[in-house]
Amino acid sequence: MLRTTAIFAVFLLAWPSSAALTPEQRQLNIQSFEYVWTTIRDKHWQRQPGGLDWQKIHDEFRPKIEGADSMDAARAVLQEMIGSLHQTHFAIVPGEVYSHLDSPRAGDTNTGIDIRVIGAQVLVTSVQSNSPAFTQGVRPGWQILKIADTDLAPVVAKLNETYAGSSLRDLMLRRAIIGRLNAPVAVEFLDAEDKHVSKTLAASQPEGTRIDFGYLGPVRVWFHGSKLGDKDIGYVAFNFFLGAGLMNFLGGSVESCLKCQGFIIDLRGNPGGIGAMAMGMAGWFISQPDQKLGTLYMRDATLNFVVNPRLKEFSGPLAILVDGASASTSEIMAQGLKDLGRARIFGSHTAAAALPSVFEKLPNGDGFQYAIANYISEGGKPLEGVGVTPDVETPLIRQALLDGKDPALDAAVAWIEGQKKAP
Repeated sequence: MLRTTAIFAVFLLAWPSSAALTPEQRQLNIQSFEYVWTTIRDKHWQRQPGGLDWQKIHDEFRPKIEGADSMDAARAVLQEMIGSLHQTHFAIVPGEVYSHLDSPRAGDTNTGIDIRVIGAQVLVTSVQSNSPAFTQGVRPGWQILKIADTDLAPVVAKLNETYAGSSLRDLMLRRAIIGRLNAPVAVEFLDAEDKHVSKTLAASQPEGTRIDFGYLGPVRVWFHGSKLGDKDIGYVAFNFFLGAGLMNFLGGSVESCLKCQGFIIDLRGNPGGIGAMAMGMAGWFISQPDQKLGTLYMRDATLNFVVNPRLKEFSGPLAILVDGASASTSEIMAQGLKDLGRARIFGSHTAAAALPSVFEKLPNGDGFQYAIANYISEGGKPLEGVGVTPDVETPLIRQALLDGKDPALDAAVAWIEGQKKAP
């Protein structure tokens, strides 16, 4: 089964390796270069990857990898080569990351808070209710100034410079900062009254079910569902398209709300997962047969994302919430249902990272992520590098978080309440 993975952000400065290489390491880097180049040549969906003369690319970069005198330099050469494709889901992952992911604590240690980087500000967007952070008073809207004595201002400035003009900015910056929040950790905040507050955040009880997801390592998959307060509107949110439990959860949530006034699927912060799950999920909202969310184009085949209608489906107004950290399968589902005229999209522009990809380990011990197909929505729109544009854009601002408001959710509720109630 094809897998549309969550894109994996890599920041080489976080994994420095500038020591001089042994002759054996140099040879392994050259072997890794040849493996990366050959894999793209043979498995990219285009016979001329990225429209480039791939043999010419080989001849240009081979001397560079031969001259690389450190692991940092070798990784930079490989990253520059695959960067010439100008496509996401192509990345070199330092080997040290795998040992981190495979540790017993991987996926199990977090602070219970989620963040977004808005401009130059790192803002807390949610706090797990049973977490030590919540107990210590940390709330949405607080700004993070320092993590473990590291001032985030220059870090964010550098990352903003790196991803200037890129639709991947929100996704990459969020992952980079969350990667530093490995509890226990000292964090300096700017609270709701703009006072500097220091907290030592202990590890929170991990939320969700642990699932091993290939070279991405173990992740925690959670899903939430309920009616919104006293409103007749169903609401579900989940952080990955992974696990049979998610399908059962969504099915139960929909079937318990078939006569609701509306339904909201919250995909904000969801970086993707197994692409085929979108077909089954969409079936709870579409009754017509032979409907497609789009098509994957591989080198020698195509895969249509045909919706699988369920025996029971929700036919009322459907809203989907997205943001800059919504990627891959989240984008396919949102854009596909939008193209079919079945959903209205709220939030902010998505990550534009929709390509299905796989991970392999290189001879030098690093990981290699590469895409194997291109995706075109049913409306004829490529999402890679383009993303999903909401029907109603609701930029996230700090004051809204401090006031306990959710602009995207509020806009979706207002739209649903403005529609006729589903029969």
